[in-house]
Amino acid sequence: MRWKLPVTQRETITCYDNLGNSKTHGLEQRYVSPTTGVCRKLVVQAVTPSTKSEVPIRDHTQQASKIALWLVATSPLRGWIIFKWVTLWLWFTLKLLWSVLWLLAQLYAPIDLPDDSGEDAEPKEHSSRIIEEGEMDTPTRTLYPRLLIIRDPIRNEWIQCTDRNVIIRTKFIAISYRAVDAYTRGPDQEKDKAQFTEEVRAAVLGQKYDAYWLDLECIGETPAEKNLDLYCMADVYRGADLTLIMLGKSAAGENECWKGWGERVWTMPEALLTSRLCYKFRDREVVTPLSLFELANLAYTNYNLEQAIINAYSGKDPLERLERLTLLKTAIWQRRTAALAPGVAPPPPKLDMIGEKSVTSGAYKAERVYALMGFFEHRIQPNRSEDELRALVRLSMANDNDRIAERMVSMLPSTITKTACWYSDDDIYRANLWDILPEIQVAGVTENGALVVDGCRTATIRWKDFPEVAFVTTDSLRRTIIGFIPHLSWPTLIIGLGILMTSRVGGISLIVIGLVLLICSPRLFVFSQSGRVVSAQPWLIGVKGVVSITEVETHLYGGARGHFPRMDFTPSGSQFSIPERGTERGGSFRQYDYAKLADSGPDAGHIYTLIDTYSSTMYYFRAERPPTVCIFAGREGGLGRFVLCSERCNINELHKESVLRMPTEISQKMELSGWVALG
Repeated sequence: MRWKLPVTQRETITCYDNLGNSKTHGLEQRYVSPTTGVCRKLVVQAVTPSTKSEVPIRDHTQQASKIALWLVATSPLRGWIIFKWVTLWLWFTLKLLWSVLWLLAQLYAPIDLPDDSGEDAEPKEHSSRIIEEGEMDTPTRTLYPRLLIIRDPIRNEWIQCTDRNVIIRTKFIAISYRAVDAYTRGPDQEKDKAQFTEEVRAAVLGQKYDAYWLDLECIGETPAEKNLDLYCMADVYRGADLTLIMLGKSAAGENECWKGWGERVWTMPEALLTSRLCYKFRDREVVTPLSLFELANLAYTNYNLEQAIINAYSGKDPLERLERLTLLKTAIWQRRTAALAPGVAPPPPKLDMIGEKSVTSGAYKAERVYALMGFFEHRIQPNRSEDELRALVRLSMANDNDRIAERMVSMLPSTITKTACWYSDDDIYRANLWDILPEIQVAGVTENGALVVDGCRTATIRWKDFPEVAFVTTDSLRRTIIGFIPHLSWPTLIIGLGILMTSRVGGISLIVIGLVLLICSPRLFVFSQSGRVVSAQPWLIGVKGVVSITEVETHLYGGARGHFPRMDFTPSGSQFSIPERGTERGGSFRQYDYAKLADSGPDAGHIYTLIDTYSSTMYYFRAERPPTVCIFAGREGGLGRFVLCSERCNINELHKESVLRMPTEISQKMELSGWVALG
């Protein structure tokens, strides 16, 4: 597909189809036709139509089935209804005659063999991944810092050293601190920094070391040096012989000092990646050793989450790689929000770690991602202009074995954002990232920040009506014979009329038999169609609103007769699912009432019904707009994760509306598509 930027005018949008042809239309919701590839206006069938684009529920079910069912269920001896009953009966008999004529026509029709000489043209592809300048030239790991502050014993002064041969032979202390504990921004800022630096140097000498790393002195001046130092930040703490935590003054409260330090974004990489820890209050001379468990009790507030991380890094309770990285991401993401009051804009991130000049030149928007990347095997080059989600995608692509972004696509968060809809911090189905096995792969990022996903199996959701669905019921010799009998009524009647002149008795007998069969044909026809549906043509059908199983069966198959169910509720496939309590796995009928209640509350107008004919299952779900595309994105808990997306032709992207858990075998009936932009 050609990723052209759209041209938007007042009240109109110009978009491009798969062939690059432009089309101008209004701002209404649209979709790309799966048969022609043309952008069309979306027509939605609804239980209660409320807009011009919504229509009453319609179907193309075999009309003979519905007429026969009505004739059987309705008594003709109830007043004037006998005229309607006779009219519909006559219409049903004509339907039977038409089926006989169609069968005869098929027997004598010539066979037209398809021409398989042509091949489908493959759409052009291009890589949309942006490689940052210098990214391929930067090593994944560094064994030593770019710069150290080392004490010259001859001149008895501290100097900046960039000599590799000296640095690799020098043991050093890495300093961890909080900016507000070191200096106060204002006219005395430089004086406060100098005093803090002197305290650090005294503490370093007190620990019998002659070198240290402090970002106030070791972060480069140029943007390239700052990016490189930020890129290698984790290796500084890995290579340090000791990490010294410089806290504020204990007179202000020891707990407050620890809490403030623990809320910093870089707390996790500084503490977990070092070999040894110690701490010091600025108004005390003593330097106290510290273990990870003691640190967690003093500085961290989300005890359950951070205790699991501490246990993993202390070797007492190892975690799988993906689970450990996911917990680290959650812990680092909480650092920023924990320090902010609701509704307060975030401050410039991590000014004390990226250099003083960043106050005027702009801070790193994706600072939390850069703090997290120290725990990954492969890192990304920092970019001051990129946002957090774009950096997270690049980090996921660089570490493709973790496939974090791919797993997030399959999750259904409590709130789907308008942009970057693929991102998720939680899941309504209570699954973790490591529980999901992705079936897609991120190929890149578009200019708008959307994920370009490859390997998708997709299917279109039909909204305008119920199509005519071909289906097969359970085998039954009795139903097969009885179902064939109504089709003999017209041939018997015609043969009787034909031989009436030559054999009066035989002709009258055949005419009577034919009329009796015509009268009984509705009941015989209904019985022949009353088996359980074992196989049906695969369709995904959408309805706005909440539809009952009885209505769906009527629109799909003309109705069910007797104790043969045609459709089932999902036991665990949607946010409205309620499993049946019993020995058989099935969905409870109570979810219909649950969905009806939601459709009459705050979510009114945003509750939809999805019917899957292949598995004969119904799903109720919530969405902002009707989804027109279903993507098989992954597997979890014995079910597939299917992402329901709406189409936005003005930006050539799909937008995630909901996620359903459906049987994995449905994906085998879906088409393997090219690249898809999910934004």
